Amino acid sequence: MKTSRNRGWRIAQKQRNKSRDNNNGMLTFRGEKNWKMLYTRSDKLLRAAKLGIEYPRITKQQLGMRGLEEYLLADERTFYMQS
Repeated sequence: MKTSRNRGWRIAQKQRNKSRDNNNGMLTFRGEKNWKMLYTRSDKLLRAAKLGIEYPRITKQQLGMRGLEEYLLADERTFYMQS
């Protein structure tokens, strides 16, 4: 009897032998979802970048001071570039 080993046969074999796969656990783990469970700073920075938020969080006062510093620095640069 001849067995046709086409795409459907391969998919069925994969489904049948899935329990033998050693890497199965790595495929199902998706990482931490809860912000409190992220332990290291590097993990938090990566997660914040994915979410599109700034980490560490910056207060409005700090943002204002940073903007003022950038504004003052920009004025100095144009002054030095003119001469």
